[in-house]
Amino acid sequence: MDDNNILQCIVDYEPVFWSNQRENLISDIDITMEDIIDAEKRLQRFAPLIDRLFPETCGGIIESPLVKGESLKDELEKVYDTKVCGEFLLKCDSHLKVAGSIKARGGIYEVLKHAEKIAMDQKMLSKDDDYSKLANKEYRDLFSKYKIGVGSTGNLGLSIGIISSSLGFDVTVHMSSDAKKWKKDMLRNKGAKVVEYEDDYTKAVEEGRKQCEIDSMAYFVDDENSKDLFLGYSVAALRLKNQLEEMGIKVSREHPINVYLPCGVGGAPGGIAFGLRNVFKDNLYCYFVEPTHAPCMLLGLVTGKKSSISVKDYGIDNITEADGLAVGSPSKLVSNIADKLIDGIYTIDDEELFKLLYITKETMDIKIEPSAASSLKGPIAVKEKSRGIHIAWLTGGAFLPEKEYIKMYNRGKGLK
Repeated sequence: MDDNNILQCIVDYEPVFWSNQRENLISDIDITMEDIIDAEKRLQRFAPLIDRLFPETCGGIIESPLVKGESLKDELEKVYDTKVCGEFLLKCDSHLKVAGSIKARGGIYEVLKHAEKIAMDQKMLSKDDDYSKLANKEYRDLFSKYKIGVGSTGNLGLSIGIISSSLGFDVTVHMSSDAKKWKKDMLRNKGAKVVEYEDDYTKAVEEGRKQCEIDSMAYFVDDENSKDLFLGYSVAALRLKNQLEEMGIKVSREHPINVYLPCGVGGAPGGIAFGLRNVFKDNLYCYFVEPTHAPCMLLGLVTGKKSSISVKDYGIDNITEADGLAVGSPSKLVSNIADKLIDGIYTIDDEELFKLLYITKETMDIKIEPSAASSLKGPIAVKEKSRGIHIAWLTGGAFLPEKEYIKMYNRGKGLK
């Protein structure tokens, strides 16, 4: 299907698969493997602090399990009446400690890096120190003089709000109208300020950025442009490599990995895709997935307009139950390099998200959000590659209140 036909299907809210004929090299990108390694080293320095603030991390490393999903694969084959060739694995960022979603990676990393800079500028910290001391009163008093802001549909806000409050920062989360109430309530309970907007994600980011720009003590975590967020996410690739080796799974040209990443603004999947591309080179096929009602990254790539586009320019309403993916315009940073990172994008409608959420609970006893469920259709939606290992990236769900989750589960059950 050519881009004109795909564009019409996108506008008509029809699920599509777009194949990217990737020819450009990641060597053209002004971020390197050395930057990823530097980010990993920084997280290692901060591990004693994270362990002190969040003992549930067991050593201060925030990482998620990689689990085999054979029972889920069997059920997907029945539901979609098709064969999934190769092993099926789940990367459970849905159960990342501290923030309960993929955003625990980049969001927490950027705030920690900012805190490190402040403490070092004040001559109160060196790289050789035990970073756990940053939880002491004198550091909390120092950080309380500074403000942190972020615009979010929910999960990034939780990540930034929780870590910033834990360190003592004055943190404000600017949240769009589609952000779930329970996420706003949780942030307030953690000590963050929440500002709500009737408009969508783009407006929340715009207002948050504007308020931080006029305050010299404020720092804005910019999900649309942040290199630090991007690098925090990219570290996942190093961890995944180790997990595959521990499971005895060898990756090669004949036995590649196929990774499916839910995409909202694009920061998290972009950073992870960049890390994966650096680590696995040509032994990787990487795909984004977006809701049919919020396909901003796909629109940007199909039209060539990249970050200068909004789904509303094409009459697409940007209304989806996958709140973390309800984004009208893609990240400037990621959309401008996505064609170098990914092999394609597929879209999915909301009803399928709930069906997949239900199937995941029934077969694997794993609780996920609708947005996370989008990755599970990867091996079905992407027809062009079938060999190797399939990895569905589950991006959130552990923090879902049981009452909210039961509604989603029952909705999916009714669709099965």
